[in-house]
Amino acid sequence: MELYQGSLEVKEIFGRWLDEQAASNYGAYVPFVGIIRAEDGIEALSFDIYEPILKKWFDEWQARAMERGAIVKMAHAVGDVPIHTSSYVSAVFSPKRRVALELIEEFVEDFKANAPIWKYDVKNGKRIYAEDRSTPMDGAGLLA
Repeated sequence: MELYQGSLEVKEIFGRWLDEQAASNYGAYVPFVGIIRAEDGIEALSFDIYEPILKKWFDEWQARAMERGAIVKMAHAVGDVPIHTSSYVSAVFSPKRRVALELIEEFVEDFKANAPIWKYDVKNGKRIYAEDRSTPMDGAGLLA
């Protein structure tokens, strides 16, 4: 799990991950890139992350992937990310194509639903909490 301030350098991250796994015997590498869309007049999205809970969530996913002989990787932006740039990338390395394809879909969908990340729209330079696109967490005070 990697966190970065601002937009992600997608080519660098994916290239490094591929280099890190070059000596492995994985037969499949399935990447996913999330891009900030221009919608609702936003200039950017901004992200706050509660790292200890995100790490726990990611570690649980890593264990699930290992049970299937695979590994998952992810990187996410913290702070402002302008439209048309990336805030989130993930990948699955697996011995078999089917496992990688299934895991990347499960991983991305679970991330979207359960990762402790709060989103803000950035309009006219101001952060506006995007409640409809943030994930409420059980027992999380005001968001409960």
